[in-house]
Order: sequence, then C-alpha cells, then structure tokens
Amino acid sequence: MKTIRALIIEDEAPARELVKYMLRDHPEIEVIGECGDGFCGAREIKEKHPDLIFLDIQMPKLTGFELLEVIDEKPEVIFTTAFDQYAIRAFELNAVDYLLKPFSKERFDDALGKAVNRLEKEEPEPEKIEKLVAAASEAEGYLTRIVFRKGAGIKIIALNNVSYLAAEDDYVMIYYNEGKALKPKTMKYYEDHLPPGLFIRVHRSYMVNVEHITRLEPYSKDNYVAVLKSGEKIPVSRAGYKMLREKLSF
Repeated sequence: MKTIRALIIEDEAPARELVKYMLRDHPEIEVIGECGDGFCGAREIKEKHPDLIFLDIQMPKLTGFELLEVIDEKPEVIFTTAFDQYAIRAFELNAVDYLLKPFSKERFDDALGKAVNRLEKEEPEPEKIEKLVAAASEAEGYLTRIVFRKGAGIKIIALNNVSYLAAEDDYVMIYYNEGKALKPKTMKYYEDHLPPGLFIRVHRSYMVNVEHITRLEPYSKDNYVAVLKSGEKIPVSRAGYKMLREKLSF
C-alpha cells in the first residue's frame, strides 16, 4: 500500500490534534502539514500536493467552501465540521465524506477508509468536489463577500465594493472598485445568492449594486441605461427599469 500524504486544515488546535491522534492507527497516512486557516491551506495544497485533506468549513479569513473554489488541485476531501444538517445532505448527495463534530473513532475510521479506497483506485474525481461546492452553496443563503484567485494570491471583495456583474457565456464577470474577476458561476446563481436589497438584475446579462447607481437615462424607446458612480453605463430592460423605479424611487 502506498503512503497517502495528508494535510489538516482546521482553525482549532485541539481539533487538529484529535485528527492526528486518530491517525496513529493508520501508518499508511503521512501528515505532511497542518494549517489554522484557509489561506495557509491554499498555499500548502499548491506547494505540497497532498492526496487527502481534512478540511474544516467554518474558519476565519477563508471558509472551507471558499478554499475549494480557489484551488486548482482537487485532493480527496474529508470535512471536519459542525455545519448544519441541511448542508450535510448536500455532502451526502455528492459522495464526499464528512465528520460531524464531535465524531467518534469508528466514524473517523469509516470516512478515512472511503477516502483511502478511492485513492487506491487511482480514479480522481474532481467533479465531485465541484458538485459539492455548488450544492453546498445552495444551502449557504446570501453571500457576504466574493472570493477569487488573483495571480498567486487570493482576493476577498466586500459586496459594497462590487459595482456590477455581467454574464460572459458560462461565467460571470465581477466588476469591483479595483478591477474585475471572472467566476465560473451563472447569473441565476448570483441572482439567488446576492442580497436583493443591494443587487438587482436590471437586464438578462447584468446585475447592478443599487448603491453605485447615480441616475437612469433613456437610451431608446422603452430602454434605459443605469449610470454608475464610475461613469459606466449599464443597459436596463423594461422589467429592470420598473424594479429600479420601485427600489430607488427614481
């Protein structure tokens, strides 16, 4: 049996120690590092290429879901989480295992056995991680920020710094105060997950942060543009115009 290289990403030191303690009976697992936050986790995954990660979800700086969104490599994942049962169902549907805190040694060994079995088959299934992130996102409710890779680093954008979003085929371009970023999401996803009091879908291909709108201008018959603080002009459909009029009392 080949050695499986594992990385522990968990913000609580006692929880990291517990995982290492439970791994003592599994000599096939080599712990190659541990991290107390998602930024460290992303860096270590890129540098050390683990086969398996033990990943907490609710961490400061970068959550477990956000980490999975921004890494290029997709190692096998066992979640160690106190997340609610609704999100847990999303994990089960996508065949990625999890350990709900507090977990027993028996439950730990069972989850580890599944991960080891998949790794020994040498059949990487990164699409399962993609499906997991998508399904879990549905359970998270409204976003409070947007995270993406920028060069070798990770950028976190507060929603009030996002001026608008534009559809780009199967992606969405996020325009914010310092530039723009392409995300592998749909406009429907952002329509469902951005706070409706802050963002309005004004056109089939655009969503706008209402706090960045300075005025509405007619463009042609039954068509308008929203003029942003940056000076950019965003097309507004008839339905979008009606929503903006109701929201902003223009």
